[in-house]
Amino acid sequence: MNNYLRSLTALLLICLTAPAWGTSWDQLAPAERQVLKPFRDRWDQLPQERQERLRKGAERWRNMTPDERQEAKERFRRWRALPPEQREAIRQRFRQFRQLPPEDQERIRNRYRWFRELPPEERRALREKWQGMSPGERREFRERLRSMPPEHRRDFLRREGGRAPGRR
Repeated sequence: MNNYLRSLTALLLICLTAPAWGTSWDQLAPAERQVLKPFRDRWDQLPQERQERLRKGAERWRNMTPDERQEAKERFRRWRALPPEQREAIRQRFRQFRQLPPEDQERIRNRYRWFRELPPEERRALREKWQGMSPGERREFRERLRSMPPEHRRDFLRREGGRAPGRR
């Protein structure tokens, strides 16, 4: 009985202290190994959570069209070109975004989609106007937009986009 308890205790300690095992490199499908090739030498040492994120990313990559892949490569190139401080600031803003309630996240996503759908010249005009505003003017502008029904916002922003900050 005493040996049984020792063996059981040892087994329990091994199970509790061992890292969670992920998928070994050899267990990956050939298509996954192809996409994840840069991680081959250290794959088996990566934490399971990291392996899962990489596998999901590889799946998304395989499902992309060639144009989408090119766009993703370009975004990654731009990301790598950013100074480390700017990348960290972006990560911090993303962490803050993820802590927002789902309805606020969806509202922000919808506004971003709306902005991206504007013609490039309208986006540029709005961006320039925003950058030229003081903090007080920005606050007033946001409050004015919030008070409008969504269908009126687009017309308002088109009219306002070309005007100087603070002018009506």
